[in-house]
Amino acid sequence: MQRDRLGSRLGFILLSAGCAIGCGNVWKFPWMAGQYGGGAFVVVYLLFLVILGLPVMITEFALGRASQASPVKLYQKLEKPGQKWHLHGYAALIANFLLMMFYTSVTGWILHYFVSFVKGDMTGITDEASSALFGNMLSNPAVMVGFMAIVVVLGSLILSLGVQKGLERVTKYMMLALFFLIIILAIHSFTLDGAKEGLTFYLKPDFTKIDGNVIVGAMNQAFFTLSLGIGSMAIFGSYLGKERSLVGESVNIIVLDTFVAIFAGLIIFPACFTFNVEPGAGPSLLFVAMAKVFNNMAAGRIWGSLFFLFMTFAAMSTIIAVFENIFACLMEITGWSRKKTCIIGGVAILILSVPCALGFNLWSGFQPFASGSSFLDLEDFLVSNCMLPLGSLCYVLFVTSRKGWGFDNFLAEANAGKGLKMGKWIRPYMTFVLPIIIAVLFVIGVATFPFADNFTIWGWIKSL
Repeated sequence: MQRDRLGSRLGFILLSAGCAIGCGNVWKFPWMAGQYGGGAFVVVYLLFLVILGLPVMITEFALGRASQASPVKLYQKLEKPGQKWHLHGYAALIANFLLMMFYTSVTGWILHYFVSFVKGDMTGITDEASSALFGNMLSNPAVMVGFMAIVVVLGSLILSLGVQKGLERVTKYMMLALFFLIIILAIHSFTLDGAKEGLTFYLKPDFTKIDGNVIVGAMNQAFFTLSLGIGSMAIFGSYLGKERSLVGESVNIIVLDTFVAIFAGLIIFPACFTFNVEPGAGPSLLFVAMAKVFNNMAAGRIWGSLFFLFMTFAAMSTIIAVFENIFACLMEITGWSRKKTCIIGGVAILILSVPCALGFNLWSGFQPFASGSSFLDLEDFLVSNCMLPLGSLCYVLFVTSRKGWGFDNFLAEANAGKGLKMGKWIRPYMTFVLPIIIAVLFVIGVATFPFADNFTIWGWIKSL
């Protein structure tokens, strides 16, 4: 069977950037920057994007393009006989399913807020009523499951049209609209009364605020935002020809990803300082705090609708990209047609996503960690703290280990085509330093996670 191909270089860049651009950029990055001191966090985050995110992204692209296969099959084409690297391919497929089991619900939240702003339900109400809207949404099983289902069905329908007609075409238009919206929203935020204070907090680094928490948080966010370690970039590499080097393409994608993350902050922080919203509000910053902001803003219904439309595009771009990763794996394993795979795979994701959607209402009694935790916390922990770093570690070790694919093969694939090249000088860094950084990130992510009220592995070790 002939391998699917993307129709253009722009399509590849926007598709890969769309996979990286998502809730990690427009939801998690702003509230983490708010909690960790603004500008200082941004500087450390940008540093880790270069030294951690870039080489892992190049590695995933190289494995995908060299194998011309999905993540579940790429090891089998590149590994030596008798090796077991391919077991990670199946683990990566499971990780993609786990990611979508909660990401579809979060995208449903965003879509619900967009629809509510368009209808006018989010404006012209008291601040108390505005703050209660998020909790009311979570407690309503029909809303939670309904909007999650819309997201799953929409993603499956788009991909059923094919790589070029569905995946590439829709993502291309959606990403261009996203860039347009984010620039318009940022320009509007610059006109707000608190713009100077907000931009100073966000862009002027106070290096005295940098501590261990800031460094670990920035490292984790740089890693999470690019969706590395579960084959999402490898699948797009497999649709790519050898006309351009993977180094230059990876740089372009990271620049676009960073552009959206930075501009999300340019929208949010001037608004926070204008309407006296705490920038360190945490995960609720996007939904509770920004709903309050637009509720008090002139023409808030319009600006709120545009903001959550931008958010919907960002989240859906990741949904479509990860769905393609899952469906491509299923097609290679089963030999099913694309349409059959989209139907069966879409139904499977829909069913698997129900626990997260109901975990805040009908099934809220299931609390796997600290009191108040949910299915979302469990699924997010398994993906973000475990599978992303361990998966990335597998990819890096596979290209640097003598028992893997081999660094010379990796370097030749990464440098094939026009564009930026990767020098041999990077071999010691990728062989010895990068695996240690990823392993430390994994250990910290597990050891500091609150497994129960007032209990972490790291806290238990310190108490011994």
